[in-house]
Amino acid sequence: MTEAILLVGGKGTRLRPLTVNTPKPMVPAAGVPFLTHQLARARAAGVEHIVLATSYLAEVFEPHFGDGSDLGLSLEYVTEEEPLGTGGAIRNVASRLHSGPDDPVLIFNGDILTGLDIRALVATHADSGADVSLHLTRVEDPRAFGLVPTDETGRVTAFLEKPQTPEEIVTDQINAGAYVFRRSVIDSIPTGRPVSVERETFPELLASGAHLQGMVDSTYWLDLGTPQAFVRGSADLVLGRAPSPAVPGRCGDRLVLPSARVAPDAKVTGGTVVGANATVGEGARVTGSTLLAGAVIEPGAIVTDSLIGAGARIGARSVLTGAVIGDGALIGPDNELRDGIRIWCDATLPAGTVRFSSDQ
Repeated sequence: MTEAILLVGGKGTRLRPLTVNTPKPMVPAAGVPFLTHQLARARAAGVEHIVLATSYLAEVFEPHFGDGSDLGLSLEYVTEEEPLGTGGAIRNVASRLHSGPDDPVLIFNGDILTGLDIRALVATHADSGADVSLHLTRVEDPRAFGLVPTDETGRVTAFLEKPQTPEEIVTDQINAGAYVFRRSVIDSIPTGRPVSVERETFPELLASGAHLQGMVDSTYWLDLGTPQAFVRGSADLVLGRAPSPAVPGRCGDRLVLPSARVAPDAKVTGGTVVGANATVGEGARVTGSTLLAGAVIEPGAIVTDSLIGAGARIGARSVLTGAVIGDGALIGPDNELRDGIRIWCDATLPAGTVRFSSDQ
């Protein structure tokens, strides 16, 4: 396996305000842009050439990763001018592939953190002779996902929309967002219009008699589409629960980048990341959170399961739980922010303005 497509064009609307200035795959997780973890895992599995299908804030990617040589990869970038959906984005980059018609091409979604055995998925594809092979994972509650039942050999038998009743839950297997395509299948996707592989390409292939193979791999898997999931994923990378060769340091209870400053009596735990030039003041407690570059946690503040944007400042004695603070925002002293509240980029909250408590 030498070639892959990474779909990194989404706007990340569920992650706002984090994605106002930064595309979702470039938001730091465990100290580096999330995309770095995906690229590093692909390289470790033997992938050498990757085409990035970009769209939203496309100009951010190439200046950071260049030609990919620092990661031992050859990277190319293709920007879609109008949103084309997952299938359309795949087809839009096909001209940059080097593979022959029967060769395998790996495809990843740019917002999935997973411990998938990439080599095993490629081997399953080769051994089964499939046209497309899909990574499937099992979830306890599949109602929010499309179901992908398979027969006893792993061959996909249907693609079912999100089930509405218990009777419709015929399997706990869902599409986990990583595939191996036979190159000729990519070339058969229509051009010049939006196409969804999940809703159009896969069902049509199945209806035409094509061989779609599922491989269940229920190792670590997390969709990073929401701020809460993103914070959890970053913490899991730091704690070593999610595998990545790109974590800049040893796995442990916290990751403090070299230019960051943490007061001696501050407590930073739970997989927290303290980003470049960020500061944690005296007596502060930060648990399971991500502090992006230049963020400041003032003395006595308590920050739990929250994401603090670049250059944001959290005032003394403020308490944040499950909060998302945009880049450059200023939260004055003695505020209490809970339960998924989001503060927009560059907003200012004066001292003691907001107080949410668990009994309200």
